[in-house]
Formats: sequence, C-alpha cells, structure tokens
Amino acid sequence: MALTPQDVGRIAHLARLELSPDEASAMLAQLNGFFGIVERMGAVDTSGVEPLYTPLSAVHAVALRLRDDVVTEGNERDANQRSAPVVEDGLFLVPKVIE
Repeated sequence: MALTPQDVGRIAHLARLELSPDEASAMLAQLNGFFGIVERMGAVDTSGVEPLYTPLSAVHAVALRLRDDVVTEGNERDANQRSAPVVEDGLFLVPKVIE
C-alpha cells in the first residue's frame, strides 16, 4: 500500500503540520519505506511461533513478576469529590456545553 502525495498532505493537515514541497516529498518516501517494512513483516510465516510477553524471554527464561489481585485501597469517592462544585449520585455534574 503506497501512499500518494495527497495522502501525505491530508496527514499533515490532520497533524496540523505545514510542510514545504521538499519536506512533503521526503515524508512521502519515509512513510512508504515504513509501510514497506510493515508489509515485509506481515509476509513472514509465524504459524507455530508462540507469542512472547517480553523480548527478553527469547534470550533466556524470565520469571513473571505477578502480584495477587487484591484490593489495596479503599473507596475514597466522597473525599475525592468533596472539592467538586456539584455532585449527584456519585457523579460529577458539569454545565452543558453542546446544544
């Protein structure tokens, strides 16, 4: 999937970037190079390859550092909402800004 100069112009517009023609052509080459690498990576047969949870596990065995899933903090909703101007049923109420 190769990008066109119009695609680069649209991306620059969405990112609020102003690119000169030289910068736009350089960006086009860089983006197309990136997408070329992604396409080559997608073509690699990975069937039978187990996913890694960390790249280090490809080098040596890494023990997972997991903790017990227990609640460590209490419900502080009232204290956190104390400074809010308006609260109802545990929800912050804000003025309507869109009609």
